[in-house]
Amino acid sequence: LARFGNRPDLTIILFTLDETVYSRELAPLAGHYPALKLGPAWWFHDSPEGMRRYREQVTETAGFYNTVGFNDDTRAFLSIPARHDVARRIDAGFLARLVAEHRLDGDDAFEVAHDLAYRLVKQAYKL
Repeated sequence: LARFGNRPDLTIILFTLDETVYSRELAPLAGHYPALKLGPAWWFHDSPEGMRRYREQVTETAGFYNTVGFNDDTRAFLSIPARHDVARRIDAGFLARLVAEHRLDGDDAFEVAHDLAYRLVKQAYKL
């Protein structure tokens, strides 16, 4: 990371099986090194509560824009719309709470929601 972590043309997407690593190690690293992005929790924490914990653990330190939004590796083709719907609802709920707490205004929350659902994935995977 000392050698390549500050390269804006490099993207390294990190995933973990241990969700405690997100807040303790990965979020601070992603918050510092532009090359690091955090992969979505859905891959390893396949539940709404796991996704909610992920958002809570990473956003304060890494922010929204050091994550890659939501992508899916399911082989169950018919489950894809439902899985993406759950991810969008979890993120929308998180953003709504920030708006209700006056930590984010509504227009910014709308923009972040669009980024989480669409733009961040396209940027991270260069689509």
